[in-house]
Amino acid sequence: MRLYLKYFTMQLKAELEYRKAFIISIIAKMATSIFSVLSIYFLFDKFGSIAGYTFEDVLICFAVSFMGYSLAECFFRSFDHFDRMISNGVFDRILVRPKGIILQVLGSEIEFNRFGRTLVSIIIVIGVLINNQQLLRPDKILTIILMVLGTIVIYASLFILKAGITFFTTQSLEIMNIFTDGTRDLAQYPLNIYQKWVQNFFTYILPIALVNYYPLLYLIGKTNNKLYMILPIFTTIFIIPCYAVWKIGIRKYKSTGS
Repeated sequence: MRLYLKYFTMQLKAELEYRKAFIISIIAKMATSIFSVLSIYFLFDKFGSIAGYTFEDVLICFAVSFMGYSLAECFFRSFDHFDRMISNGVFDRILVRPKGIILQVLGSEIEFNRFGRTLVSIIIVIGVLINNQQLLRPDKILTIILMVLGTIVIYASLFILKAGITFFTTQSLEIMNIFTDGTRDLAQYPLNIYQKWVQNFFTYILPIALVNYYPLLYLIGKTNNKLYMILPIFTTIFIIPCYAVWKIGIRKYKSTGS
């Protein structure tokens, strides 16, 4: 942990060397999130509700999806860009250092400008809580926290899976962006508005429904089943296959020879 804090501090100092660019980058990320919120607002202004969900219900989905994704993107971005570490020989140097491989990869790239999305998401959650006093119950607040943490776990696992596949392909597979960026956008809305096969895929294969759809039902009072509240905890199981691909990739790795 001490080593990671050093990585964190060095990366932050490097970002702050160009403060204006850093601030502009954060504002740009905030702007993209705000425009996404506006698109949802205009949709509900036109149709009123979608499948029985109100604008504020969907705002919770949006905030959880973007907050979890932005935090995972911030701290696990190095896995998303792992192909660069292989092609330029950086990963070879990591292998000969007497520290954990994952820790070194994590510390090699931290994108603080992603906090722009996180900030917008936090503001949205606070606004929803203020306008809905029934959500201020301890169990509802815990549900929101678990939803965000579970979302981080899922996207972080996907980034690790993408890095693991890179050992075999050398170049990063753009198709994986379907399961990262695409899932983030899809999870802005409750999953039952999509076709049944979509809901099943994102429940049993890529379990975004465990942090997006089912906890939301408990949060907005559509069910009193407390099991739905703790479903995000089960997303930790998703780490296992993703980490397994990563470990297999390391065992198969033969160095770039650079």
